[in-house]
Amino acid sequence: MSNWNPSSWRDFPIKQQPNYTDKDHLKRVTQKLRELPPLVFAGEVRSLKKQFSDVVEGNAFLLQGGDCAESFFEFRADNIRDTFKAMMQMAVVMTFAGSSPVVKVGRMGGQFAKPRSSDFETIGDITLPSYRGDIINSVEFTEEARMPDPERMIQAYHQSSSTLNLLRAFATGGMADLQQVHQWNLDFVKDSPLKEKYEELASRIQESLAFMSACGVSSKTYRTLRETDFYTSHEALLLEYEEAFTRQDSLTGEWYDTSAHMLWIGDRTRQLDGAHIEFMRGINNPIGVKAGPTMAPDELIKLIDAVNPENESGRLNVIVRMGADKVGDHLPELIRAVEREGKKVLWSCDPMHGNTIKSSTGYKTRPVEAVLAEMKNFFEVHNAEGTYGGGVHLEMTGKNVTECTGGAFNISDDDLKSRYHTHCDPRLNADQALELAFLIADSLKAHKKQ
Repeated sequence: MSNWNPSSWRDFPIKQQPNYTDKDHLKRVTQKLRELPPLVFAGEVRSLKKQFSDVVEGNAFLLQGGDCAESFFEFRADNIRDTFKAMMQMAVVMTFAGSSPVVKVGRMGGQFAKPRSSDFETIGDITLPSYRGDIINSVEFTEEARMPDPERMIQAYHQSSSTLNLLRAFATGGMADLQQVHQWNLDFVKDSPLKEKYEELASRIQESLAFMSACGVSSKTYRTLRETDFYTSHEALLLEYEEAFTRQDSLTGEWYDTSAHMLWIGDRTRQLDGAHIEFMRGINNPIGVKAGPTMAPDELIKLIDAVNPENESGRLNVIVRMGADKVGDHLPELIRAVEREGKKVLWSCDPMHGNTIKSSTGYKTRPVEAVLAEMKNFFEVHNAEGTYGGGVHLEMTGKNVTECTGGAFNISDDDLKSRYHTHCDPRLNADQALELAFLIADSLKAHKKQ
């Protein structure tokens, strides 16, 4: 790593970056960011890496979820709370029904930048720069709003700081209490079309909690029953921002990107000779790499060698995002290449991005049936290959939105317009996400038997 430093990415070709017209303004902002306190700490990052290693060994499961893109406008405590609650509900279902510890990582506290398929957007006879997330420009379709503004990085930092403070309070202040989370599940059961299945699980959890309490094991006496570890992650897309938060740990001398516990590289920016790979290879955070249907086996091996040359367990998460109809065709050859080379990776499934369609009413959506199918196919491929599918990566919210069609509540194309709130891609709502948790739990149970 002697030829790496936090700014060495600047010597490599780069994609998906904004064009800041005032370079001096950009330098002033990034210098200010360098002087601000870190958002996360090296010790927390090392703890997450250890938990990722447990997943690699088949002893835990990764639940990663949150907003497609966080918004300045929708920044409210109840939005953060509801997504946290939804993830805790999912984790309890998977832990209990699947008999597996769950590592919880939010797409929160920094998920502001978004890659786009085109640099420009045209409406009518007007063409403007594409919206790239609130950290860069604004979603309003005006020339002023779409101009990249460096000051937005400062606002993104302060919002991320507040989000992390709230998440830490939720995780350690009683909201993660197992009895509390169980009560949320009971509330959900009342209105669910899958009521019978959920009630059966809820009753089993209630019996277990009562037995543990009778034995003197309760949240009052055991911290692990009332608190949880909750980590943050985002796509490391805007490298000006990421470099500013890359700090050297005083204990180890290693470099960490302190903007989040985990960072990932998107399918559009994983070029082996590109700036994003160069940046990510030097930081010691757990990192993710999106693998779409165009990922070739030899390319994946070269990428693994570039970012994890020491083959460190817990360092690398390969996030598969292929589409329900492509997983069976492309994933086996990737797994076989990784197994043949003896690489240690955490395999997780992003069943959202490969299943995006346009509805009959013109809204971009994702059919829950396709999301469920990709997850099911992902687990089946791993079972057939004798490997472990150890995670899921979801765009989801705790709010009662109508952005993805189908599911137990059977949201139709016509329903989308009632609560379609996303600034970018459609998200699962809390009910749909919890439905998915039961599918994952069943797969974990099958893996344990195998």
